[in-house]
Amino acid sequence: MKPAIIGITMGDPSGVGAEIIVNSYSNDTSFLNCSLLVIGNSDRLYDAAKILKKNIKINKCTSIEDIIPDNKNLINCMNVGEIPKNLPYGKNSIIGGESAYQYIKTACNLALNNKINAICTAPISKKALHMAGHKYPGHTELLAKLTNTNEVSLMLATPKLNVIHVTTHMGLIDAINNIEPNLVFRTIERGRNILYKSLGKEPRIGVCAINPHAGEEGIFGYGEEEIKIKPAIKKALSLKWNIKGPLAADTLFFLAARGNFDLVVAMYHDQGHGPVKVMGIENGVNVTVGLPIIRTSVGHGTAFDIAGKGIADDRNLVQALNKASEYLVK
Repeated sequence: MKPAIIGITMGDPSGVGAEIIVNSYSNDTSFLNCSLLVIGNSDRLYDAAKILKKNIKINKCTSIEDIIPDNKNLINCMNVGEIPKNLPYGKNSIIGGESAYQYIKTACNLALNNKINAICTAPISKKALHMAGHKYPGHTELLAKLTNTNEVSLMLATPKLNVIHVTTHMGLIDAINNIEPNLVFRTIERGRNILYKSLGKEPRIGVCAINPHAGEEGIFGYGEEEIKIKPAIKKALSLKWNIKGPLAADTLFFLAARGNFDLVVAMYHDQGHGPVKVMGIENGVNVTVGLPIIRTSVGHGTAFDIAGKGIADDRNLVQALNKASEYLVK
């Protein structure tokens, strides 16, 4: 039986994607029990290896059949398009945005046609993506479009805690306006389902409030907890799910970090991202929940300020690959 294949998209070629990919191959990735295929640009990988002073071999693949199942000694790479060899690191460009888009599009097509079994994405620049004419707020929305998925959720997964978001890439005022009971319930449901599959039992779910102190019984806010959140929790409780809330976010994350919850439902981007990154960004893996394919990602950005300097940390990518492999065996 052939091992499952995880496709790694290289991200924006002006970012740290190539460097963290090359560095990750220096780690012991044999535990993955999967073959890895980089979807990107082999010249950029060679350049990253030169910067990192790594001696690597690259197997250029034109199809899945060309993959050599060896994650330790060589990198399987499917070249998509071309980029100038002198494309600078650390700068947004149309070329960088278009390249990143094409890598993701190719990976999605491969996954939807069962050529690869999961996708793990290196970081992209939203500005470069927009410069290239692809007006998506980020990976999450782009992947939903490419897979014809109406609605997905962004979940940050760490060894201690999982945080799923009701809203993500929008301004705070827009986020509050977009939160409504049906959306809250669908987000809870997506998080519950993926963790039930992973844990083999009902996950302990905590739901964040919107206002400080969960509204303090109507003192803070305009009844958002009562109107927008509680009906969704009531519906989840009717299904016998193990759920509590809405709870003040600071209290909930304190309890979750202590081990009292398996899943936190955050109402907006920074409510969920902040605590996870404080707990250790190298352990925070981005998972897109609700897609017809498995997709994990690093929890950090392109790091343009250090790109091309050989100092980018690859641990988060290794965690993302590990998480993808975990979902494949469940």
